[in-house]
Amino acid sequence: MGLFGMKCERCGSHLKEGESYDFHEKILCEDCCMYETNPPKACDPMAVSAALSIRKQLGQSGIDGLTELQKTICNTIEARGKITREELAKIVSLKPEELDQQFAILCHCELARALKEAGKVYLTKW
Repeated sequence: MGLFGMKCERCGSHLKEGESYDFHEKILCEDCCMYETNPPKACDPMAVSAALSIRKQLGQSGIDGLTELQKTICNTIEARGKITREELAKIVSLKPEELDQQFAILCHCELARALKEAGKVYLTKW
């Protein structure tokens, strides 16, 4: 069962023996398997309700309580007005799936949203 030297078929990272997952006949690393089986959902009413309630209880508004990465994402979106996912991922040096996770959190906090314009999806302020 030696998988040493194999690569994740999704992201290309090197896999160590015993650290691979077979998902729909693809060999994946743990991160890619998690992303494939449970992708972040930006439009989740229960998550929005929970995030807003917790932030209110903690007295947080705007970018209060966010991680530095989330603040950078918010500030970049605000500075640009609107930006594509690909442009933002390059600017903040994140893999698209990592940006998706952070963006979902910002959507749940009603700090960011997606907007479709002329067939193109942009990320923008809430």
